[in-house]
Amino acid sequence: MTDDSNAAPESDIETAIRENDPALITYITAGDPSLEDTKRYVEALDRGGSDLIELGLPFSEPVAEGATIQAAINRALDAGTTPEGFFELVDDLETEAPLLVMTYYNMILQYGSEPDVRPFVERAAEAGLSGIIVPDLPAEEADPLREACDDHGLDLVFIVAPTTEGERLETIMSQVSGFAYVQARLGTTGARADVSTATHESLERLSEYDVPKAVGFGVSEGDHAAEIIEAGADGVIVGSALIDIVAGSDDPAADLEAKAEELKRGAVRGAESLTVDAEDTPEPEQP
Repeated sequence: MTDDSNAAPESDIETAIRENDPALITYITAGDPSLEDTKRYVEALDRGGSDLIELGLPFSEPVAEGATIQAAINRALDAGTTPEGFFELVDDLETEAPLLVMTYYNMILQYGSEPDVRPFVERAAEAGLSGIIVPDLPAEEADPLREACDDHGLDLVFIVAPTTEGERLETIMSQVSGFAYVQARLGTTGARADVSTATHESLERLSEYDVPKAVGFGVSEGDHAAEIIEAGADGVIVGSALIDIVAGSDDPAADLEAKAEELKRGAVRGAESLTVDAEDTPEPEQP
């Protein structure tokens, strides 16, 4: 029997994914169109069944984002959203779902009085965030942030692209905690009409690693969520489809809650399909 007495306890994020498998992870940009609105939208996503919620901290050069999220970031910056305003928002939030911040490395590095990642991580932990996603931070250069996150009990989530393999994949998976953010397709974020075949290939490539895998980039419908879970993911990540609601709905909070419910139902449907398939698989004949 393996002695797990010294194993690190699961984080809030990993627990949320494993206990709610399949998990729904939702994203909105903080401050779009205002921090007060963001608070209502986060609460709506929480009511709708989100198991984790990512909050985008606006940055002026969001290289991983498509046009939809870039527009949201611009609206948030135009509204005067600042890092401290963001943290005050998080201070005020009370959700069942753990919260993560998604932002860019320079924002983290420049938060304090001098370039250093620790003041940002300390403030994130103080506000009650559970993890950080940094799209432009290579795993090979992540040690200072990784150590700061470890010291303050935060997960550091990395994005795994469809082209990531070999030594680079090993480096990422040795650094990641909470979950692996599996990029469904090459390019930037944005809602799509279908699920990329790269999703299935990426999940197969990551199957040997004992960390939850959640797929994002292009997920917008319940059927997408079902297909991704059927392909072996532990969770789905949805952002641009929710930003579209924020930008275009007459009642964003109600529509965000309804969209989260739809996406969660789709994810659960995918998991149920896996269970049915497993039950229908015939037992091998005994010799």
